[in-house]
Amino acid sequence: MTNLTRRTLMQAAAATGLAGVFASRSAFAADEPLGIALVVPSPVGDVGWAHALAVGLEPVKAAYGDKVKVTIIENVAEGPDADRIMNKVVADGAKFLIAGSFGYQNGALQIARRDPSVSVLHASGFQVAPNFSPFAAKYFQGTYLLGMAAATLSKTGKLGSVSAFAIPELITSINAFTLGAQAVNPNIEVSVVWVNSWFDPAKEQEAAKALIAQDCDVIFSNAQDTPSVISACEEAGVYAFNLNSSMKKYAPKTYLGCVTTDWSPFFKASVDAHLAGTFKGQNAFLGMADNVVEVVDWNPNIPADTMTKIKEIEAKIADGSFSPFAGPITKADGSEGVAAGATLPDGDIIAMNWHVKGVATPLPK
Repeated sequence: MTNLTRRTLMQAAAATGLAGVFASRSAFAADEPLGIALVVPSPVGDVGWAHALAVGLEPVKAAYGDKVKVTIIENVAEGPDADRIMNKVVADGAKFLIAGSFGYQNGALQIARRDPSVSVLHASGFQVAPNFSPFAAKYFQGTYLLGMAAATLSKTGKLGSVSAFAIPELITSINAFTLGAQAVNPNIEVSVVWVNSWFDPAKEQEAAKALIAQDCDVIFSNAQDTPSVISACEEAGVYAFNLNSSMKKYAPKTYLGCVTTDWSPFFKASVDAHLAGTFKGQNAFLGMADNVVEVVDWNPNIPADTMTKIKEIEAKIADGSFSPFAGPITKADGSEGVAAGATLPDGDIIAMNWHVKGVATPLPK
């Protein structure tokens, strides 16, 4: 497996030109390994979103060995550079592209439309094409459960979230966190700081400290690729949890838990389909039932009776008999979000652009 950075790739391209760095498509022989390229907006590191995506490819490599060649390009900012880099890895012969950030959507979709022989997976988006599948995790299934734990341990009734970008995937995570907490304490209030970055440790720490200063005593690190929020909370003696991969080692005392994501079943099935010529673009919204989402590293301070209730709800979420977005749910503006007796369908959850009552911070415009 090759790990490249944006700087390395762009310097090579500038020095030798596109044709010199990347082989033409016509040079890609049928008996050569399948080129798989993962492009991510932050360092892979040992924790976080990019790390979880990279780990998700390990079973693919184990299954196919030298029949696949995996390249990971990290630290690629959303925008023109991402478009150029994705185009170049495809020009080099990659036929399977994982575009690992919401903001890569338009560039990745153009690649799929231009070249039907390339299969593309796109993280967190909504566009679908015959060879283009958006994929997202039902984080909300886990954040609801952690909300229950948070409300039980909170002494102030004020919870917080340091959140990356106001996209539906993260909005639903906050909303479910709030609803789970309100199932224990209806008076819970949640404040949010949007940092508008996937990777900015200093800004994330400042946001966590600002929430702690507002008496938030449980903090949700919502899509940070660093342990900056988790470690700041440990230092302040405040509970915290995060998404994608465990950060317990950075907060051995105050770590509440983690909503982990295991992308390997989805990645493996997608590569299998590509090699079989049966890849079909579809919206993959995956959760506990798909063995993608799991909550781990529960804090031992959570009372036993609360954990019993959490495990009961977890089992119902996994078997489909309960949804965190079952009505009645009221929006933050007081209007009806979900009617009594109704359950919000996946299509509406994927497109969610509103907060539930109890989230005190308005969504950015």
